[in-house]
Amino acid sequence: MTKITIFSGFLGAGKTTLIKKLISEAYTGEKLVLIENEFGQIGIDGGFLQDAGVEITEMNSGCICCSLVGDFGKALLQVLEQYHPDRIIIEPSGVGKLSDVIRAVQNIHAHDVELDGFTTVVDAKKCKMYQKNFGEFFNNQITYASCLILSHTAGLSQEKLDDCVHRLRACNEKAPIVTTDWDKLTGAQLLDAMTQKNTLDDELQALLEEAAKHDHHHDHDHEEEHDHEHEHHHDHDHDEHEHEHGKNCTCGCHDHDHDHEHEHHHHHADDVFTSWGVESAKTYTKEEITAALEALSDAGTYGMILRAKGIVPAEDGTWIHFDYVPGTPDVRSGSAGTTGRLCVIGSGIQEKALAALFRAEA
Repeated sequence: MTKITIFSGFLGAGKTTLIKKLISEAYTGEKLVLIENEFGQIGIDGGFLQDAGVEITEMNSGCICCSLVGDFGKALLQVLEQYHPDRIIIEPSGVGKLSDVIRAVQNIHAHDVELDGFTTVVDAKKCKMYQKNFGEFFNNQITYASCLILSHTAGLSQEKLDDCVHRLRACNEKAPIVTTDWDKLTGAQLLDAMTQKNTLDDELQALLEEAAKHDHHHDHDHEEEHDHEHEHHHDHDHDEHEHEHGKNCTCGCHDHDHDHEHEHHHHHADDVFTSWGVESAKTYTKEEITAALEALSDAGTYGMILRAKGIVPAEDGTWIHFDYVPGTPDVRSGSAGTTGRLCVIGSGIQEKALAALFRAEA
């Protein structure tokens, strides 16, 4: 089976840098073929990629949205027959429409080929300008993406970052958005975001299942056991799937916001526990998170909170990991996530009050 992954993005967004990072950190051991279509620009750095066992197929037959749709399929079939790769990476011209590339791949009708996703790299600093000046092409790349990875977020103001995420959400409600600077993330975390693994829904589901195993008087020994278990799955692998967008949850809730948070309603079989989860790039301080967790004991305001867990960016550039069971807030520093995430489960939880407590509303 050959997986086909498409990397879209405007010129200079950082597609090549991202592809290099994934080849060295995430696609290790795979037989790769890179197909690129450059439009009036120097091709990808061939030396690096050939060292990594990647075959370069230069395709300079023009812009993807005109002449390439015709002969593209032929080139693709040739690559499949000649190399039988594990993965084909397609890096289309930065000015093409992503929908055209997807259509061209879907039209080849080859067996043993799986479209593994369409990732669009967005220069967070130029998002507004590109949308205004090249709206049709820029928005097409956003709308059809299955994952959106922001570049050049280091040093960007919170206001500009929020504006960029808001603009992307208006075109694409569901795709995970990676807002963290790539240097802080592993290739594996980026791959998880691209393949929709370890999403907010997964995390909430895990916490709900854990809660269901215990009665309402959560006993702390059990909790600690579970903390360790979940740390491995979540804390270090946080590939925050931007649920500002609301990927369709398994529970089938569809009241999706376009904003910086998306409330999830998961109902356990006995409807005792509900959950609330949010993803956003907002920054916090340890003091602020600790105070918010201590406030959760006010059941009259927030409902009966059994567990809260999350990983959020701190104002000083580090990341805050927190875990709360009643009476015991645990707040520490840890590795970066692909964006911030807050998860709360409990009984009769008050979502608006929680959103206000964690400043989760845009």
